[in-house]
Amino acid sequence: MPSKPHGHGHSTRYVRLQKNFCFGCGKNNPEGMRLKFTYDEERDCFVCRFRLGKRYTGPPGHVHGGIIATILDEAMGKVNKLRHVVALTSEITVNYLKPVPLNKPLRVESREQKVSGRKHINVAEILNQKSEILARSRGLFIAIDPHKMFAKFVER
Repeated sequence: MPSKPHGHGHSTRYVRLQKNFCFGCGKNNPEGMRLKFTYDEERDCFVCRFRLGKRYTGPPGHVHGGIIATILDEAMGKVNKLRHVVALTSEITVNYLKPVPLNKPLRVESREQKVSGRKHINVAEILNQKSEILARSRGLFIAIDPHKMFAKFVER
């Protein structure tokens, strides 16, 4: 596998727009989750610690499966920053291993599995405080030119 470029991101107008309004991580989206990811260099993965309230209820006392998929997708998407690309989700597979509880400390971790041209394959896991894996995912992301794809949405 080729070595990864150093650094933790890229600077495009699209990324600034995404950071402001993205449902998963946007700080200015009043309806968003506002997930905050950090890069753990030693373990070569992105990590986000979070706790979900009743707003995200699926089965009683537990998180809705769609929210679990959203968190995993968001985590895997962060991995593409290591290669300084904007890559959109093409496909994701989620394995729901154990119910994900509401109002408990959780974390999601994500890492790169393989890169081939524009195709980026990433993986992620949601874990509880005991480091038990509650859900895991694998995703295919396709690198795009954000300036072409999102030009009409970006203020100049």
